[in-house]
Amino acid sequence: MPSPSAPIRVGVPPPYVTSHGARVARLHMYDWIVLVLLVVVDGLLNKIEPFHRFVGSDMMTDLRYPMKENTVPFWAVPIYGIIGPMIIITGIYFKRRNVYDLHHAILGLLFSMAITAVLTDAIKDGVGRPRPDFFWRCFPDGVPAYDNFTTGVLCHGKASDIKEGHKSFPSGHTSLSFAGLGFLSWYLAGKIKVFDRRGHVAKLCILLLPLLSAALVAVSRVDDYRHHWQDVCTGGILGLVVTSLCYLQFFPLPCDESGVWPHAYIRHVHNLEGGHTSVTHGDGLPKLGSEHFV
Repeated sequence: MPSPSAPIRVGVPPPYVTSHGARVARLHMYDWIVLVLLVVVDGLLNKIEPFHRFVGSDMMTDLRYPMKENTVPFWAVPIYGIIGPMIIITGIYFKRRNVYDLHHAILGLLFSMAITAVLTDAIKDGVGRPRPDFFWRCFPDGVPAYDNFTTGVLCHGKASDIKEGHKSFPSGHTSLSFAGLGFLSWYLAGKIKVFDRRGHVAKLCILLLPLLSAALVAVSRVDDYRHHWQDVCTGGILGLVVTSLCYLQFFPLPCDESGVWPHAYIRHVHNLEGGHTSVTHGDGLPKLGSEHFV
């Protein structure tokens, strides 16, 4: 009787955009619909008038900082928070050719930004905390006016400036920066295997670079007198919590043995007929193992 031969290892066909893209997007159709709804909700939150918290004459001491231009303009936030990470994610796709990774990384990034934006703007509207430069928004000519009975401010500045002046808490620049760049840090941690226990500190520096960039944006908000320090601290925590939840919804922990790829791709490999996964490639690509006997 002939002895059984060694197990035959059959490589998993790479899931390209052309071969699997439509199917992956169709499976997450409702996620994309919810994402669009979140964008609409955030747009509505920016239209409504925030709560105008009482500001008395004795409270103006900490609200007389000068109005300055934004060091980081708001239009730049989507560029470094969304477009920049998407370019890196797309570049990795062209190297690894995994549409599951491309789709889930982009979807997770967009959800991180959208959920953070909705939470941030909802809290801004509900809290109505005045910005550090509120005095000059309220009294652009430098001549204050207060109610004789309540000592509350009687603003005569531009309505748009006063509206924005009640949106200090939390910092939107900070929360969105940590949401977008924080997701990129999570993503890079999995791709370059930061926590592989080999002690390559250079990998850790790559992981921390996006977080440092987000922290510098947060510092600029205090330097520009647009936010109090509590605003940026809360915004940073909010962005990091949301982006961590969104990343872990799609990807394993970076320290996990399968942390390179999203959960959906691991399931895709497991569900291929007649096989199990065996991570054998040097770049982390799983292979389908099927045992046949001659």
